[in-house]
Amino acid sequence: MIKAVVFDMDGVIFDSERLVMECWKEIAEKYNIQGIEDACLESLGVNAKQTEEIMYRRYGIDFPYRQYAKEASLLFHSRYDGGRLLKKKGIAELLAYLKERNVKLAVASSTRQETVKQELQDGGLLSFFDCIIGGDMVERSKPSPDIFLMACKQLNAVPEDTYVIEDSYNGIRAAYAANMIPIMVPDLVEPTEEIRMLAREIFPSLVEVEAFFRQK
Repeated sequence: MIKAVVFDMDGVIFDSERLVMECWKEIAEKYNIQGIEDACLESLGVNAKQTEEIMYRRYGIDFPYRQYAKEASLLFHSRYDGGRLLKKKGIAELLAYLKERNVKLAVASSTRQETVKQELQDGGLLSFFDCIIGGDMVERSKPSPDIFLMACKQLNAVPEDTYVIEDSYNGIRAAYAANMIPIMVPDLVEPTEEIRMLAREIFPSLVEVEAFFRQK
């Protein structure tokens, strides 16, 4: 039986990581920032603090990251707030199926909890989830397992019996470190040999994830 499932949000529930990168590319063009796509890819799955550290490591401590991040965020929210954020194919059907089976559901996202709740609310999906964990609620970001272990604790779920649906390398690493069952649905990055070793399953979309769960 499927007892509990924990979802990442960006790149899993919403097609948001691609859109965030597009906003950063516009900022990079405006300020002539080189290599921003690689910087964004390195930051997939980590929280705001870790992303800041990645940017300073790449561009130097004098890099005005917070100014640029604020501009990119304003650009993103001006375009996609209020339910305009595109959902990933199959997410509504998958959540409905799991809810019908009384599976415990959580979101564990590196994005701030307030933002996660708002985007899920705007997308009409918040009511499916029993708990929402944001990246601002844990000290250590993915790939550390803290955020997933917190989700299990709030769900009263055993990690070894809990599935995690992720799109990022750091998310899969975190789920594996938590002794959970990682499923990768690639978004911006394809699985490496390391990730193929860590992930229990890899599916092209959430449609195949639902088909997999229906066999359980």
